[in-house]
Amino acid sequence: DVQLQASGGGLVQAGGSLRLSCVASGFTFDDGAIGWVRQAPGKEREGVSCMSGSDGRTYYGDSVKGRFTISSDNAKNTVYMEMNSLKPEDTAVYACAAARYGCGYLLQYDYLGQGTQVTVSS
Repeated sequence: DVQLQASGGGLVQAGGSLRLSCVASGFTFDDGAIGWVRQAPGKEREGVSCMSGSDGRTYYGDSVKGRFTISSDNAKNTVYMEMNSLKPEDTAVYACAAARYGCGYLLQYDYLGQGTQVTVSS
């Protein structure tokens, strides 16, 4: 049984930082990928960042490149996303997702954790 447990959201002022954590259990990361997706009210779900389990490569959405960093602690089965220089448009519900066939399939994820709210005030 795969479980993805996200935490770390909150309210922050524009320009601030937050770190999200996702503890994954029951998922074979070696061949797949774990990343973050977000959805703001009235908008489509968006892929934010992803890490490939096979080679550690990372991928980012254009809107967060240079500001967000995804990393992992395999010993803790945890994936992190450091979010810096946050903007009001980053406000959304963020959820960690797992894809068995790699980052290219993140938005078609096989597993999705519960979301955590990130609110950036101007």
